[in-house]
Amino acid sequence: MENLRYKSVFDIIGPVMIGPSSSHTAGAARIGKIVRSIFGEQPDTVDIYLYESFAKTYRGHGTDIALVGGLLDMEPDDERLADSLKIAHEQDMEVLFVPLKEKAEHPNLVKLLVSKGDRKLSVTGISIGGGNIQISELNGFKISLTMGTPTFIIVHQDVPGMIAKVTNLLSETDINIGTMTVTRESKGEKAIMIIEIDHADIGDITMKLVQIPHIYSVNYFD
Repeated sequence: MENLRYKSVFDIIGPVMIGPSSSHTAGAARIGKIVRSIFGEQPDTVDIYLYESFAKTYRGHGTDIALVGGLLDMEPDDERLADSLKIAHEQDMEVLFVPLKEKAEHPNLVKLLVSKGDRKLSVTGISIGGGNIQISELNGFKISLTMGTPTFIIVHQDVPGMIAKVTNLLSETDINIGTMTVTRESKGEKAIMIIEIDHADIGDITMKLVQIPHIYSVNYFD
């Protein structure tokens, strides 16, 4: 018999949420919020490509309001979530929903393309149930990010020594790396480090990482 360990009752029954389905609301809101956090600011335009179950029921199940609410930096239980489309319009955030008929790797899959000025970001997210999510693509890079482990997402210039500078700083503060993925757009352009660590007690390490030259952004999720 398999032993399962849960951090809290919410791991079993799911988190507090607005709407009829944790996959379609809480999970969708978390995907939107992760995209907002990685992008670092509220985008001006958002193209949302919905697949399979998301594509069929996104309006009826509130997936649309949840995704936009997350992009507006709302939590899944935020009372303003129901008005997220109206709020986005008032804040001049243009949103386009594109339901697609093609098959996807998961029935609750969405791809978000966000932009502001010259800045663009694409993220593919999957709502796996119970409000839990995975990120499977970031700027065209195939990744596997469950967001259930303390994780750094660091966007930086692809120059020599960046990995060493980041890992040395983590080592100096006794932070142990569990897994690490490094991808890049092309040689010398932007690159992304995804670092899963063993514990959530990180102190002021985020502020120290941001001060490293050639680092554009540091996002931490626990």
